[in-house]
Amino acid sequence: MRLHADHALLPDGWARDVTVEIAEGRIAAVTRGGTGTSVGCLLPAPVNLHSHSFQRAMAGLTEYRTAGQDSFWTWRNLMYRFLERLTPEDVEAIAAQVMVEMAEAGYAAVAEFHYLHHGLGGKTYADPAEMSARIVQAAATTGLGLTLLPVLYERGGCDGRALAGGQLRFGNDMNGFARLVEAAETHLAALPADATLGLAPHSLRAVSPESLARAATLRPQGPLHIHVAEQVAEVDELLAHTRQRPVDWLLSHVPVDQRWCLIHATQMTPQETLALAASQAVAGLCPITEANLGDGIFDGARYLAAGGRFGIGSDSNVRISLSEEIRILEYSQRLGTKARAVLATADRSVGRVIFDGMVQGGAQAAGRDTGAIAVGKWADLVALDISGPDLAGRNGDRLLDSFAFAGDDRLVRHLWSAGRHIVRDGQHVARLPVRRRFAAVMARLAEAM
Repeated sequence: MRLHADHALLPDGWARDVTVEIAEGRIAAVTRGGTGTSVGCLLPAPVNLHSHSFQRAMAGLTEYRTAGQDSFWTWRNLMYRFLERLTPEDVEAIAAQVMVEMAEAGYAAVAEFHYLHHGLGGKTYADPAEMSARIVQAAATTGLGLTLLPVLYERGGCDGRALAGGQLRFGNDMNGFARLVEAAETHLAALPADATLGLAPHSLRAVSPESLARAATLRPQGPLHIHVAEQVAEVDELLAHTRQRPVDWLLSHVPVDQRWCLIHATQMTPQETLALAASQAVAGLCPITEANLGDGIFDGARYLAAGGRFGIGSDSNVRISLSEEIRILEYSQRLGTKARAVLATADRSVGRVIFDGMVQGGAQAAGRDTGAIAVGKWADLVALDISGPDLAGRNGDRLLDSFAFAGDDRLVRHLWSAGRHIVRDGQHVARLPVRRRFAAVMARLAEAM
């Protein structure tokens, strides 16, 4: 397969008249001039580094006031009630819809932070990785790249209280979790070679220090993701039990390095922000979800100035939009600092800084050999339409700025995931059957709710 781009973002910057050759899912050659399937603007396609796919079915159902002041914690209670109704078949249908929407938004792969493991009341399926198998099948149906992150969730809080209610569907002790990971790895082997297995200790609230250390050794080469410092109440709980803030505790007790992705890290002191940047771990930012849940504003300017690595995820999937994640990340910085172009540098625009960061950080966090239009990398590529009014006459970084701040994901015309051409002329190749199945699930859930 050969693609010819009018504009292409290469590792050394923008180039015109570029041909990219794809063979066996990887980029085989990048040359100037030549011929191939014509595309307007060719970019390395990012990884969505944090998703709970089942929560997509809740989108739009929690935007009303409950008793008292609504918060993340009241939203979480509603989420627990909702997931009591989900079957394995439901989870597969929802995940496939999510993956179609991600591909049409411009993501080539997803790191699925997967913690819905069991049946009602915590009853274990005959296959402990039954739910993981459903995520794998959704990836097979849609062709989206997958980093599967089975989640360890063993307690209800730092005080060690037992899991209860909806949490029972998440829970495992270390032995049960090890069996689940082994079974999930077997399922994942059915996918193409770009699929990856990682691990996700859920949070410092939900995993003991001993289990956190052991979990990190189960797959010593795979990525490790953890929720950390998302909410003020979480910080207060850690302070009460450890006398340290979450990021401070993690960095001082665990050898955090390039394998790690710290999801949210919204509630950090300046010292924690600088220490996380120095660790070479990735901060997993989820701007739309963090705004929706009222998490707060990530200290982006300080973190990036210190060389911090980051990527972007859609988390709750209340809205799946690559362009809007970029926009909200920058706009949150502007609202917090009362300034403009906060994340821009002397030589790169806001859109370019965020796009470069999320492409490189997402690849690192997912353990995926991608992140650039370069020979040998997986052919994760997204082509934008430059013929319409939003990108007409744009060049260089202004293409990305106009995509994020003036346009939207409708500008995504084509997408390749490890060379699989899964979005063509703006639509995923499996959009209609996946949507029909999702609609049937939503109709049944609406009756049940």
